[in-house]
Amino acid sequence: MSIDITMPALSPTMEEGNLAKWLVKVGDRIEPGQVIAEIETDKATMEVEAVDEGVLAEILVAAGSEGVKVNTPIARLAAEGEASSPPPRGEGAGGGGRAKESPPVPPAPLPVAQTLRPPPPTPSPQGGGGRVAASPLAKRMAEQLGIDLSGLQGSGPNGRIVKRDIEGARGAARPAQEASRALTISPPAAPPQTLEQLGVPEGSYDLVPLDLMRKTIARRMTDSFRDVPHFPLTIDLEIDTLLKARGDINKRFADQGVKISVNDMVIKAAALALVREPRANASYTPDGIAMHHHADVAVAVAIDNGLITPIIRKAETKGLAQISAEMADLAERARNRKLKPEEYQGGTFSISNMGMMGIKSFASILNAPHGCIMSVGAGEKRPIVKNDALAIATMMSVTLTCDHRVVDGAIGASFLKAFRGFIEDPMAMLL
Repeated sequence: MSIDITMPALSPTMEEGNLAKWLVKVGDRIEPGQVIAEIETDKATMEVEAVDEGVLAEILVAAGSEGVKVNTPIARLAAEGEASSPPPRGEGAGGGGRAKESPPVPPAPLPVAQTLRPPPPTPSPQGGGGRVAASPLAKRMAEQLGIDLSGLQGSGPNGRIVKRDIEGARGAARPAQEASRALTISPPAAPPQTLEQLGVPEGSYDLVPLDLMRKTIARRMTDSFRDVPHFPLTIDLEIDTLLKARGDINKRFADQGVKISVNDMVIKAAALALVREPRANASYTPDGIAMHHHADVAVAVAIDNGLITPIIRKAETKGLAQISAEMADLAERARNRKLKPEEYQGGTFSISNMGMMGIKSFASILNAPHGCIMSVGAGEKRPIVKNDALAIATMMSVTLTCDHRVVDGAIGASFLKAFRGFIEDPMAMLL
């Protein structure tokens, strides 16, 4: 019996990807766990492992194909001794160009290459010995929501329970009134307009195609700015003492390879401020406000054609040297698109620092599911009034953008007060 290998969902939000490279060829024997291909997502290039064993009979999607939808068959395994069969009509075996898209199917978020066997007449989520067949994400969601998997009928391959089955079970369990409140009605999309229709002469510009990262950024930022009620809070901080402390630390520990940046100290101060004001370390969900146990700080890193936000996990528990080393490693691998999904997905709070680019002050768009994002500007000499006299100090403007569903003005102000305390008195970070 032949087995289809399908385009895997390498993250919960992945809908399509680029098949960058095949690492096997037709006729090769495939073993479970063997790396067979490289897939480019909007954030990284990831290796895909086989789940089943067999002989690679056909390659249905050629290397270099772009925009391959999740769950589209990309290759076919033949069982031992089984002859290869021609590909079904409409599937070009190894053909070039853009992969043919199958009808839209909600992505099943599997961490490795998904295989699809012809389903039995009455698929059941129960595997051998009473084991429930479910994807890892579905199991986690069911555990968090208190849903009994044994009572569900899976819609995935071979009756496997997947994310959409859990979402359907949760929706069915809600009272009708609550479900109606959870509905979001989007305004009708405006009709598409070309630049020529808007008065830009044809041939006066070059059109650069959107890659997966830019498409994802466009969609997520539009959704966030449109759907999340947000507001900014801005303060100015004096950082002369912080700069002196940074210089002293780097000088004292230079022989150990320590090189702390202002950004490292900002990350640490933000994490400690979230401990001091835990109500700012929260996320909005339709079922309630999630109050996070740790400060998992996501830091924006600019890369080719976009940005990514690798995460310093449990930043409140780490020293400046560890934060500095982790941030340098994450930023380097981010620029090479080698981050793992767990290194940039999730988090509880965001920081975007454009001070090194000379930007004095700015406000960022919220990075869901975070309740806040802090925008850090450049430190610069400014005249200030100190002790009723004019003085010169190095000042830094910081803007906190808040999700008003989670963090109101008083909570945001309380967080910034705590953050100010750590930045203007960096010795407090050692307590």
